[in-house]
Amino acid sequence: MSQLLRRICCLLLLAVAACSRIDPPEAEGRLLVAIREAPAFFQTEGDSTTGFEHDLVSAFAESLGLKAQFVKAADPYELNDLAVAGRVHLAASMPIGIGTLQYSAPIRTVRQWIVGHNEVLGPETLADLSGKTVEVLAGSPIADTLRGLDEKSRPKVVEVAGVNEMDLLERVSTHQAELVAVHDVHLDVGVNFYPDVLALLPLPGRIELGWAFGSRDAGALREKADAFIAAARADGTLVRLTDRYFGHIKRINAEGITRYIDDAKTRLPPWRRQFQAAQDLTGIDWRLLAALAYQESKWDPLATSPTNVRGMMMLTEDTADHLRVRNRLDGSESIRAGARYLAELVEQVPETARFPDRLWLALAAYNLGMGHFRGARAIAQKMKRDPDLWYEMKQVLPQLARPEIYARLKSGRARGGEAVIMVENIRSYYDVLCRLEPPHVSPYAANLKSR
Repeated sequence: MSQLLRRICCLLLLAVAACSRIDPPEAEGRLLVAIREAPAFFQTEGDSTTGFEHDLVSAFAESLGLKAQFVKAADPYELNDLAVAGRVHLAASMPIGIGTLQYSAPIRTVRQWIVGHNEVLGPETLADLSGKTVEVLAGSPIADTLRGLDEKSRPKVVEVAGVNEMDLLERVSTHQAELVAVHDVHLDVGVNFYPDVLALLPLPGRIELGWAFGSRDAGALREKADAFIAAARADGTLVRLTDRYFGHIKRINAEGITRYIDDAKTRLPPWRRQFQAAQDLTGIDWRLLAALAYQESKWDPLATSPTNVRGMMMLTEDTADHLRVRNRLDGSESIRAGARYLAELVEQVPETARFPDRLWLALAAYNLGMGHFRGARAIAQKMKRDPDLWYEMKQVLPQLARPEIYARLKSGRARGGEAVIMVENIRSYYDVLCRLEPPHVSPYAANLKSR
């Protein structure tokens, strides 16, 4: 079906449905939200939903005394149509200023990039786009940007329906498309999955993303949304959410990600069942345990450090004794013990810390030891930082190497900066594994990710 025909059909259906526009959120008893599924916005895995927009919209709904209910849209066309027809209260991550909808204050500003494969010579200037074919997401404003270029620079624009930005980047990675155009927020995430794609050329202008409103109470709801966004910007909520989902994604370079993906295909499979068994034992997602093991040993059961930290999970002698490990160089035993140790640390992090921050904090303690970690929490409180938030603690942990700081602690000096790097690397490895490997349903324990 052509894009034009598809649009006509959608508009006809929406016109028929216009008489059933939903009531305001308070009357509905819910905040109905249209959203696209993409790693930078919203993701589902089993019963779990996460993502920057998911968390932000959920917080907005909570501020209204409601819960958010999400309606998935296939592409920006459908996202817009749902809002125009008044079938949702708001549409998330919409380009501001398009059409007749009302829009919130900007939440994020993004740049537009031409992306190609790093093995293929790509355009260096806008003029080089002439005669080229560039694929974009169907309904994306990037298509309008490309068609609005000077005639001498204008490429052939192909709008691809039924995909998201990660799919477009995969097409470049697998040489199915020569060039695609995406926002930088998607590109930054995508290079961790497709390290052979390369940002070649920025397109002119920037796009502001926000929420679009088309329901009966659009004006009143938009005012409440603007007040919420202003408060979230002022109290640091936006900064913390941005860090939660994007703060770690540029930690590992393309070479490192490429090596990791190769190792995940060759070195991980013999240990997959052991990591899954460790999830059954502890409730911690096996892919996170595998990411931790890769950071520690590159999945080498015989790994040994100069400080006598040994094995797949790089256990110290004291930790091994505590966990009654007989042989640290036994890969299966090391995986079980490392998972148990991490689970213990999660339980020792105060319950005031919520997931996933509680998990990232426990990983830092895995590196530092709980004594140093508690000392870091005390320092954070003296510095007026929240010790329950990873975003705050990763600013504090490097301070443990400063004499004027560690002199006040019983635990003494610690290389807290290394702990930050370790945790951020693990988060990146975990993200990649979540795309490469399916989840494991444990029959015995709830997954910590969902708690």
